[in-house]
This record gives sequence, structure tokens and C-alpha cells, in this order.
Amino acid sequence: MVSLYSLKYWYTRRLGVIIQASVRRGISPDVWTAVGVIAAALGCGALVMGWWLLAFILLAARLGGANLDGAVARARGVSRPFGFVLNEIGDRVSDLFIMAGLVGLALRTGSATATVYLTLVSLAAATLPTFISLAAAGAGAARLNGGPFGKTERCLAAVVAAALPQYLAMIAWVIIVGSAVTACVRLARTAAALAGRTGPALADTMAPPPPQDITRIGRSALEDEAAPGAQS
Repeated sequence: MVSLYSLKYWYTRRLGVIIQASVRRGISPDVWTAVGVIAAALGCGALVMGWWLLAFILLAARLGGANLDGAVARARGVSRPFGFVLNEIGDRVSDLFIMAGLVGLALRTGSATATVYLTLVSLAAATLPTFISLAAAGAGAARLNGGPFGKTERCLAAVVAAALPQYLAMIAWVIIVGSAVTACVRLARTAAALAGRTGPALADTMAPPPPQDITRIGRSALEDEAAPGAQS
């Protein structure tokens, strides 16, 4: 589905000089994860104050950090599973900072109580697409990104809200509905990808096995059913 996420690789190409410099200097991808989080935290403050141009620059830096950590890891050949974990944590913390900025903007501008609640609901709704994507990855499906209303669209919506706080309630509704639609799209794509698969999910195969007595609960019933004379 078409979304602003399709600009990811265009943006990464624009950051090529930074990627090359990071490779030459041996800069860790985790540094760029941290840069993205710091930019999001500063962007949160800019959103609260309604400084939309500064917010735009900082949120572009937040997205840049999110692009650079993966690109540098691949370029240096240092990708690792825990890097994925750190990247996801950085992205989620950054998302919370951005959405919290809208809550702060609503409070600072004296918005109606209903608008403040809407921004809080939008903060929660914005987490739904990622929850589904990570659950899909845990089940063995692709880790889905993009829209129709992903993190890039949320950043843009936040900047618009900072520039036009009088429309904050409307923008919060856009985030809520857009996030819900995106969650449904990702869930449908995950269901299609996993259709026909049987057995435990990938994450379950990595989990410690339960105690033997727990494992046998229910199996004894099947064994009794299969035993000779059970159906007499």
C-alpha cells in the first residue's frame, strides 16, 4: 500500500555521506539509534511549544536516526539480533515522545478537555500497528512497516498540529482512525501470510518448555481416547 514509508530508501540515499563516514570511523549503529531518540525527545519539546519548523527538523532527524542505525549496521556488517531489539526500543520510545508532544501541546494551549483526551487516545492508538507487526514477527511472518498511516505519517501529523493547534482535535482523530486502519491492514496481511501454517509460533519455539505435568494436561485424555477399548 502506498505511504510515506516508500520514501525511506530515497531518504537513506540522501544520508549516504553519513553512512560512509560512519563506516570509515567505525561508529556503532547504536549511536544512531540514540540520536533518533534524542531528536524525538527534543522534538517533543518543540511540539509542546508549537515551534513547528524546529519540530519538523527534529522529527526529520528522528527518522534519519531510525534509517541510519540499520543502514550503518548493514554497511559495516555488524547486524545482530540484539541490535534489532535496541532499534525497536528506540523506535517505540521515539514514538511515545512524539505523541506525548501532542498531549503537551493540548495542555499548553488550554485545549478543551475532550481534545486532551483525544490526544491521549491517539497516543495509545499509535501503538497498535507496531504491536501487530511485532506479534507477526514473533509468529514467523514478516515484520511489517509502512502505512497507510505509519510513523512517518504520524510525524507529519504532529508537525501540522504544532503549526495549526486549533485543529488539534481533528488531527488527533486522523491519527486514531489512521492507526486503527493501519493496524487492521497489517493484521489482514499477517493472517494471509500465516494462512495454512500449523504448529507453534516461532517465538513459542524459543520459549522455555513448561513443566512436564503441565505438558501432559490434556494429552492424557487423547491417550485414553486412543487406547484399545476406549470406544467400547
